[in-house]
Amino acid sequence: MAKVTEDMIIREVLMLDQGTAPIFMKYGMHCLFCPSASGESIKDACAVHGIDSKKLIDDLNEYLSNKQ
Repeated sequence: MAKVTEDMIIREVLMLDQGTAPIFMKYGMHCLFCPSASGESIKDACAVHGIDSKKLIDDLNEYLSNKQ
């Protein structure tokens, strides 16, 4: 399974596994399918939303590692 990095585009992560959507939403990223999600990196989205990108990425990778 791929590992999520801060440079990945939100849509890339959602395409890996749509089960990641609730994790993004838990962090306040509710507009997952808006145009920004198709071109904005996790790092940039976190900066805009005032979110700790490391915590989000850790949660995403934990979820994905448990899927294996």
